[in-house]
Amino acid sequence: MSYAHPAGLPVVDAMTPPVLVLSGPLTHSEVSGPCDALRALLDHGGRDGGVVVCDVGGLGPPGLAAVNLLARLQLTARRCGGGIRLRDPSPALCALLDLAGLRFETEGQPEQREPPLGVQETVEPGDPAL
Repeated sequence: MSYAHPAGLPVVDAMTPPVLVLSGPLTHSEVSGPCDALRALLDHGGRDGGVVVCDVGGLGPPGLAAVNLLARLQLTARRCGGGIRLRDPSPALCALLDLAGLRFETEGQPEQREPPLGVQETVEPGDPAL
């Protein structure tokens, strides 16, 4: 038995990660609510190794409360078998997280071992490898 292939591209269900929007200003006591929301998003996804995107663009000026919250969110995600990815972090927040020794995956940036797109290596004319 044979059948005709449908015209066009096949329908693919895109897997977009859930988004947790964080808004500020933050205080040190506002940690349990976002952690519970993150846990619910990871549990709702139903798959191990799920990633939740944390939109941090509305946090305002970064401070230790933001570092504390993001560290606890990352710990909660790892305990649930998943991870978080930051969306729209300010340069000041990235610098503060780096100063605290915390590494986060961010949207729109290449992985650490990959060169940015558009970068090409050049060869020197006197290079002995030629």
